[in-house]
Amino acid sequence: METRIDCYVDPACPFAWATSRWLTDIADQRVDVTVTLRQMSLVTLNAEAIAGGEMDPSMAHHMDTSRAGGRLLASVDPSHFAELYAALGRRVHLEHVDITADVARDALTECGLDPGQAAAIDDPTLDERVEAAHAHAVRIYGESSGTPIVAVDGRALFGPVITEIPTGDEAFELFDAVVVLAHSSSFAQMQRPRSGPPTLTKG
Repeated sequence: METRIDCYVDPACPFAWATSRWLTDIADQRVDVTVTLRQMSLVTLNAEAIAGGEMDPSMAHHMDTSRAGGRLLASVDPSHFAELYAALGRRVHLEHVDITADVARDALTECGLDPGQAAAIDDPTLDERVEAAHAHAVRIYGESSGTPIVAVDGRALFGPVITEIPTGDEAFELFDAVVVLAHSSSFAQMQRPRSGPPTLTKG
């Protein structure tokens, strides 16, 4: 029986990157698992705080990455979302570069897409698409949430939030556990303390 996963991600979020890499690794190794990456937006989630100027410089920079990356991802056909997200993610989360026009052009070229679409990072007309994608993620989850949201056969959870990308048996054990929790009608929440961003060494 196939397990269908929809993983909602923002290009600026390192936790979403880690979860998406783990899930796509699983799908590459299991024929009974299909993973589809979909867009959500930390800029849309934090619109009120952004408008009020309530963010420190580090968080404001994070939102700039979300805005530029979100616009670029919204500008391409959904069939190219996963590969462009991966190309951007390697640059943002592994190489630690900002999403400039040059970086966007390189990512688009890597994916065989029109490098001229790099202009999308500065195109506010794309914000409506980004907001619509985020609204869809919120509807799937049932309330406002950060990223990642993972829907297992239509049953949505926030997370899992992971501090590194699991491999080997641990990767499959975690996946199977998430599937069980998602299918449990009585499960609501589980959490333990964490500190700092995830350790990311591959993508």
